[in-house]
Amino acid sequence: MTRPMLWTSAEIAAATGAQIGGSWEAKGVSIDTRTIEPGDLFIALMGEARDGHEFAAEAVAKGAAGVLAMRAVPGVPKELLALVGDSFAGLEALGRAARARSLARIAAVTGSVGKTSTKEALRQALSRQGETHAAVASYNNHFGVPLTLARMPRTSRFGVFEIGMNHAGEITPLSVLTRPHAAIVTTVEPVHLEHFANVEAIGDAKGEIFAGLAPQGTAVLNRDNSQYERLRGHAERSAAGHIWSFGTHVDCEARLLDAGLEPEQTRVTASFFGERLSFIVGAPGLHLAMNSLGVLLLAKALGADAQAAAQSFTAFEALKGRGRQLSVSVPQGSFTVIDESYNANPASMRAAIALLGNAPAGEGGRRIAVLGDMLELGREEAAFHAAIVQPLRAAGTQLVFLCGPRMAHLWEALPASMRGAYGQTSADLAPLVAAEARAGDVFMVKGSNSSRMNVVVEALASQTR
Repeated sequence: MTRPMLWTSAEIAAATGAQIGGSWEAKGVSIDTRTIEPGDLFIALMGEARDGHEFAAEAVAKGAAGVLAMRAVPGVPKELLALVGDSFAGLEALGRAARARSLARIAAVTGSVGKTSTKEALRQALSRQGETHAAVASYNNHFGVPLTLARMPRTSRFGVFEIGMNHAGEITPLSVLTRPHAAIVTTVEPVHLEHFANVEAIGDAKGEIFAGLAPQGTAVLNRDNSQYERLRGHAERSAAGHIWSFGTHVDCEARLLDAGLEPEQTRVTASFFGERLSFIVGAPGLHLAMNSLGVLLLAKALGADAQAAAQSFTAFEALKGRGRQLSVSVPQGSFTVIDESYNANPASMRAAIALLGNAPAGEGGRRIAVLGDMLELGREEAAFHAAIVQPLRAAGTQLVFLCGPRMAHLWEALPASMRGAYGQTSADLAPLVAAEARAGDVFMVKGSNSSRMNVVVEALASQTR
């Protein structure tokens, strides 16, 4: 499909103050030559390890329409250059200009858990009602947010932006840049405690999402979360005209009445502004049912049809690394892998273990957890890891495989009957787990990104025999 024009070189110059050498049009924006497409504007950013200018000639060779750079680069024709003093500031300026020219209704999503799944569910719901632009993958940091803005087509009706953080003060500038009409905090949990004094401080950092809220915008909050009142205070001090909540509390605008968890879906019954609403989420999980209500509030705040949005959830699928299930064939039948390998913290770990407990094992099969370290939990990391034994027991987990120095605390807390094997790394653990697999088993694999638990998922997926 032919892509429409996104930026002219003159528009790029006007937005960034760049000196341009010629006249050209860009159909996209890229900061990575591995994924660049012909017709893209390539922005040569200075990274911690690499200088994007080193890849500018490669970008042109792959069909880049132009290059936003801080200096001339061998192999890049002068007429394709847009020269700026700071290429990162140029990216931000381009994002700011895209937001200024857009008539789209914008939503911003943050939270300790569930950001990307919520963003994807909202993208899917809105795209059925109008042209919708959203971040790819988890482009939620100081590079990803302005890049997503800069890529937003001028014809978009809706825009959905995920915003993350590791430290206080990181969300505010991204919220101000995005200027959302509606913003949600999915939940606040003990994540990144290495950088925060307590969960309350995390709540304050997440509350920054409302700093850039458009006048009379809508703040959406999880009323069941311990930080609800603190977050509401942030919303009240913002430009919000509405503060709506979701959860089980009787006063929620979107109140969860029932969530029927089934192996491959969740049946949801809710009260939505006083009206009874029933729908199906096409993946299992109480957390997905809860966040779907937040999505409905965002959709309503953006002027979309919430009823139609609810019906779109039937087609929702869990994302790779975030609950997607794989069925692996073996001679005697098959076993299931719940891939939760993307990341981990205490709250998401409990949710993933609950998924394992809800998953039906085949005849003679077992529920098996394969877990890697949870990072950035600060001084209480040992206690957080050891405490996982309780949800594992409650879920009826029969075997537990662990890797990483922090998971040694859980290994010590496990009863001997639940111990599968322990390894220093996921690479050490993967062959042990794969050798254990048999028909009817259900494996759930989870850990922080640096634990590389996807290695275990790949080892299990390759067991077809």
